[in-house]
Amino acid sequence: MKSIVVFASGNGTNFQAIADAVMDGRLNCRISAVICERKNAGVLERSKSSGIDSIYIPYSKTDPWIFFGRVMELLQKYNPDLIVLAGFLKILDSTLIDQFPNRIINLHPSLLPCFGGPGLYGAKVHEAVIMSGSKYSGATVHFVTENIDGGPIIMQDICTVDDADTPETLAEKVHRLEHRIIVESIKVIIEDKIEIHGNRVRLKK
Repeated sequence: MKSIVVFASGNGTNFQAIADAVMDGRLNCRISAVICERKNAGVLERSKSSGIDSIYIPYSKTDPWIFFGRVMELLQKYNPDLIVLAGFLKILDSTLIDQFPNRIINLHPSLLPCFGGPGLYGAKVHEAVIMSGSKYSGATVHFVTENIDGGPIIMQDICTVDDADTPETLAEKVHRLEHRIIVESIKVIIEDKIEIHGNRVRLKK
């Protein structure tokens, strides 16, 4: 059975969607560990209650390698088939990305390539979408490369942006999409149903 390691920073609803899919058999894999850089993040409580290794590693802007060095040690231990960034708010070190080519995916709360890149994460994305006047937003799952939010796109889904939407209401719409496409993206990857051609992901024939 293939294994995944989940990185998350917040309440962990996307982790929960993945864990539920594993429990009910929609995903034929195991979650080996959850890694988080926030000590009191809800995702750690969720993963602990599911009996999953739940690991807090403090992150320092002045010396981020303390975090990434420990992460590398853990990833060597767990040797996951797939690393899933599910609401993880830090940019991965290039050394880590190079160690796991096409084995790291990220969930982003917009329709990339729009509203992505450095500084655009979480609520900031929804604020930018509303300020732009866009009529649609959505969620994207993509492979992680050194080009921030620019890796090959695996799956997307779309929602409307209504005149009355706030960043909070838009986030709720996007969360519902995220929970579905992160599970479906993991499924096609662990079942070896995709191939990458340049920056495009295709389903195998």
